Amino acid sequence: MCFFHYIGGASTRKPHELKDCLSSKAADLVKHAFEDVDPQKLVDYHTHLVGLGAGGTGNILNPAMRSRRNPIKYLKFSIYVSGAGIKDLENADREFVSRLADQARHIEQHGKYRLLAFDKNYRPDGTPNLAKTEFYTPNEYVFKICDEFPDLFAPVMSVNPYRLDALDELQQWAARGAKLVKWLPNAMGILPSDPRCDPFYEKMKELNLVLLSHTGEEKAVEAKEDQLLGNPLHLRRPLDHGVKAIAAHCAGLGENPDLDRPDKKSTPNFDLFMRLMDEKKYEGLLFGDISAMTQQNRIGAPLRTILARTDLHSRLVNGSDYPLPTINIVISTRALVKKGYISGDERTWLNEIYDCNPLLFDYVLKRTIRTPGGSQRFASSVFMANETLAV
Repeated sequence: MCFFHYIGGASTRKPHELKDCLSSKAADLVKHAFEDVDPQKLVDYHTHLVGLGAGGTGNILNPAMRSRRNPIKYLKFSIYVSGAGIKDLENADREFVSRLADQARHIEQHGKYRLLAFDKNYRPDGTPNLAKTEFYTPNEYVFKICDEFPDLFAPVMSVNPYRLDALDELQQWAARGAKLVKWLPNAMGILPSDPRCDPFYEKMKELNLVLLSHTGEEKAVEAKEDQLLGNPLHLRRPLDHGVKAIAAHCAGLGENPDLDRPDKKSTPNFDLFMRLMDEKKYEGLLFGDISAMTQQNRIGAPLRTILARTDLHSRLVNGSDYPLPTINIVISTRALVKKGYISGDERTWLNEIYDCNPLLFDYVLKRTIRTPGGSQRFASSVFMANETLAV
C-alpha cells in the first residue's frame, strides 16, 4: 500500500461487499445504529461535493494545491484524491460523485445527504479573489448532481454576501428548492458581523433560509487574519436579524479573541460557541453540527462536552463532512479507545465498517461513541431532520 493510500483512503473493499465482509458483531453494531432512527427523516447536513473541473463541471481547485512547489498543499491534495477514490484525474469530478453515491446507496437506510456548493473568495468590492479561493463548487453543479440522484442528495447553495449579485443568487436558488446557505468565512473572506451583510440577512430571513457556517479554525486556510473570520461570536449579527444558523463543527478547533471582553483575551472557539448556545435569546435560532467532531484534533473537551450536554442535543444536527471520513489519518479509532469514547472491541468492528464504507463508518461511529467513563450518547434526534430548522 503506497504512503498516500495508507494515510488517505485506506479502505480496501467496495461498499457492495459490506454484508459479506462484516463479522456478526460488526453487523450488529450497524443494525443497532439505525434501530431508533426514522429512515424517512435521516439526514446528513454537511456533505462536500468537490472537483477539478474535469468534464466541464465548473469546479475549481486552486492551482497551488496541485503544484509540487507547495509541498504541504500538494500532500493534502494527494490525500484527498486517495480518500475520494479518484484514479483518473481527467475524470476526477465524475469519480468523486460515483464513489460518494456508491457509498450512500449501499447504506440500507441512507436518508438524504445535503450536498454543499462552495462559493469563491470575494473582496469587499464584490470582485472574486481567485488567489485566495481554495476551491469552488458552483450552485449549478450541485443542483445537477442532486437532480441526477434525487433519492440520495438534496442541494445546499453557497452565496458569498460580497458578490454584487448576492441577493439575486439567493432568490434564484431558493426558488429552485435550496433551504440552506453554506459559508466557510475563513476561506471565502466573509466577516459575518459586517454591517454590509445586513441586506443579505434580511433577504435570507424573507426567504426562510438557514445559514450553515463554518466556525472555528480552518486547516485549509493559512493566514491568521483569515482565521479571525471563524470566530463564532460573529454569528451574533445574523442571529440578531432572526436568521437561523448552524455553527459547523461546533467551533471545536482553535482560539479567537473574546469580542465580549474589553481586553479581547484569546479564548477557545468552542467556549465562545457554547456561550452563544447558552444565551436564551438564541434558543430556536442557533444550532451546532457535529461534523468533524470525532476527528483527532477535536476529541478532547469539545466532543466530551457536547456529548454530555444532553440539554443541547435537540439543537445539534449531524454531518459527515465527507470526504474527510474517508481519510485514514483524520479519524483515529485507536485514539478514541484511548480516551474512552469506544471500547477495543467496538474499534475492531468500526474498522471493519470503514474498510467497506467510510460514509457508513462515520455515521455508526457517532451513534456508538459515549462520554468517557460514562454511557451518554448522542440522542437519536441529532441524526434526523430538525423540525425547528425545517430544512
